Amino acid sequence: MIQFPHLHITLSGVGNHITVLGFKIAFYGMIIGLGILAGILFACFTAKITGQKIDNYIDLALYGIIVSILGARAYYVIFSWSYYSKHPKEILDIRGGGLAIYGGVLTAILFVIIYSKLKKVSTLMLMDSVAVGLVVGQAIGRWGNFFNREAFGEYTNGLFAMRLPINDVRFSDVTPLMDKHVQVIKGVSYIQVTPTFLFESIGCLCIFLFLIFYFKHKKFNGEIFFYYIGLYGVLRFFIERLRTDQLRIGNTKIAVSEVVAVCLVIVAIIGLALNYRDVLKGKVNKSNIKE
Repeated sequence: MIQFPHLHITLSGVGNHITVLGFKIAFYGMIIGLGILAGILFACFTAKITGQKIDNYIDLALYGIIVSILGARAYYVIFSWSYYSKHPKEILDIRGGGLAIYGGVLTAILFVIIYSKLKKVSTLMLMDSVAVGLVVGQAIGRWGNFFNREAFGEYTNGLFAMRLPINDVRFSDVTPLMDKHVQVIKGVSYIQVTPTFLFESIGCLCIFLFLIFYFKHKKFNGEIFFYYIGLYGVLRFFIERLRTDQLRIGNTKIAVSEVVAVCLVIVAIIGLALNYRDVLKGKVNKSNIKE
């Protein structure tokens, strides 16, 4: 059972998988797949309205999805090496979670750059459409964390507080403050946490709506991409500060995602500032925005 007590929402019998012919299929994977599909569809939609070749995005997706998932897993494993060095057999097991969004995003960006050079098309034009697909995929994909009972924040008794059976979450995600406020309901022990996955999903949805409505009005190639990495960077920075399962740099208390977020916000500000300067000087030819 999962509860949002102050919203008077109780969800009973929330599993994390279905069983088909004796084989368990995790909701996490199904939701990630749905997010990927939505991302591809919206990337193709934005490509169509700018006169680009849809085939480029189909080709990009076929290889980019695999590369991004590997990147997301590698990012997670690298910054959780103290655990995986002792459990090497679990490195390739992603069915229970363990995909870092920023690892997938950074790998996707690198892959788009390489792909655009091979295809001899505008990198930033591709980036704009891919950015829309990425953020809608993130908005959907975060719900995989809901079914996995992960990616939450510290104990709270606020309006959006979420109660989870303590036996359904990883032991390492339970903080002393959560443990101090354990509630026993009908013989089941519950912790009460901040649903950061929900906040990030809503934030990504808002970014997506802004980007999709602004797309037709963009002033230069790369504008949508810079807005995406900047807005998501700000969102992720504050969300990351609430989470209790942060990936940290070595033995420090510095969260990796906070550092990445700040760096991408800086890149976004510089990219937007330089290009808006060129727009004001009339150096940007709007006809080049379309293929």
